[in-house]
Amino acid sequence: MNLQDISIVKRDIEGTLIPYGQPVTLVPGTEVLVTQALGGSFTLNVNGNLVRISGQDADAIGKTPPILPSDSFIDKNQEVTKETLLEQLKTCYDPEIPVNIVDLGLVYELTLTVLDSGIHVGVQMTLTAPGCGMGPVLAQDVEQKLLMIPGVQGVDVVLVFDPPWTSDRMSEAAKLELGLF
Repeated sequence: MNLQDISIVKRDIEGTLIPYGQPVTLVPGTEVLVTQALGGSFTLNVNGNLVRISGQDADAIGKTPPILPSDSFIDKNQEVTKETLLEQLKTCYDPEIPVNIVDLGLVYELTLTVLDSGIHVGVQMTLTAPGCGMGPVLAQDVEQKLLMIPGVQGVDVVLVFDPPWTSDRMSEAAKLELGLF
């Protein structure tokens, strides 16, 4: 733990209690420990509980909003491909695990349909645990991030639990990051 990772909340912040997915409000004066700043959001330890807040609220904890890796590769003139979509999905992180959802193996299927109005993306994904209350939060994060890509007009995210997720679905890089080798 570094002292620069400890902050005092300066204004009300709406967050999500992990892993339950319940909304919480952090009030001014609350001491928080930043445990993760990935994918445009922050995971905070608040009195022993984990809370996820949006990067837009970075100022309330004395931080600057995290820059998304996608900010460097999204080009308004580029063709939208599955590779582009997967790169953007790598900016979505499980709030408890410092690995993106693609490398965790949570994305089961990704479809791209070209329509007159633009591109529609379908995503079938799972969670590391079926009972995790963060499912809707992660699904919303996936939808928002994919809609940032120029040309993507619609996104449907479906949470599936068959087949069940196992660590065998993780990339070699994710296993290395988590010390599973």
